[in-house]
Amino acid sequence: MSRDRQFDFWYAVNNTHVLILPKSRLETFGTSMVNYHLLTELMDSPKVRVREGRIEAYRPEIITPDNFARTALEGFGGPEASLYLEWLREHEKELMILKYGFAIRKQEINDHIVSETLPVVIDQVREALAEKDDPLSAMVVGVDEPWEVCLIKLMQEVVQQAAPQHALDLRRDPKGYRHEIEKDFSDASRDRSKISALGAKLQKLSLFEEYEDRFYALVRAR
Repeated sequence: MSRDRQFDFWYAVNNTHVLILPKSRLETFGTSMVNYHLLTELMDSPKVRVREGRIEAYRPEIITPDNFARTALEGFGGPEASLYLEWLREHEKELMILKYGFAIRKQEINDHIVSETLPVVIDQVREALAEKDDPLSAMVVGVDEPWEVCLIKLMQEVVQQAAPQHALDLRRDPKGYRHEIEKDFSDASRDRSKISALGAKLQKLSLFEEYEDRFYALVRAR
C-alpha cells in the first residue's frame, strides 16, 4: 500500500461517524443482512451522495489456539512462537477468539445524489429509517472515496455491539447443535412428519438422552 493509500484509508476511518447502529444484533448461528445508508458530501458541489446497500455478515466462528497461532504468530520464529502457543492453550477456557466475515453486496447498491446540505439529508434519512423500522438498518456519514472503508468502520462497531452475547452463546453451544435442535423441535411440533428425523438427529449427535423426556412428550402429544 502506498503512502497516499495509507493516508486515504486513515482519513476515511477518522472521518467516518456511525449515526445509527442496527437495533438488533447479528445472528450467532446464521447470517445477517445489515442495510446501510452511507451519506457523503461531494467535494466539488454542495450536494450529498446517498448510497444504500447491504452487507452480509457471516456466522461468527470460534478460532482455536492452533488456528490462531498459524495466522497471528506467523511472524514469530523459534522458541517464542511455541511459548505463545502454549500460553494460549493453557488459557483456552478463559479466552474466546471469534472470527467474523462480511461481504459488501455491490450489485445491490443504490446510489443517488441529493441537492441538500448534509444536516438536512441526515434528518431526512433518519426520518425514513424510523418510519421503515428495520431492526438491521444503519446510517453512516463518511467520505466519498474510499467509501468502502466507511463500511468497515460500521461493521467494526456492529461487531463490538454483538460480540459479548456471541461469546456467551458460543460457550454454551460451540457448534450450534442445540440451536438447530430447538428449531427442529419447533418445526416438529407443527409438522409431526418431522418427528422421526428429529429423533434420528438426536441419536446421531449423541444427544438423545439429554432430550429424551422432551422428545417422547412430543411423540405422545396430540
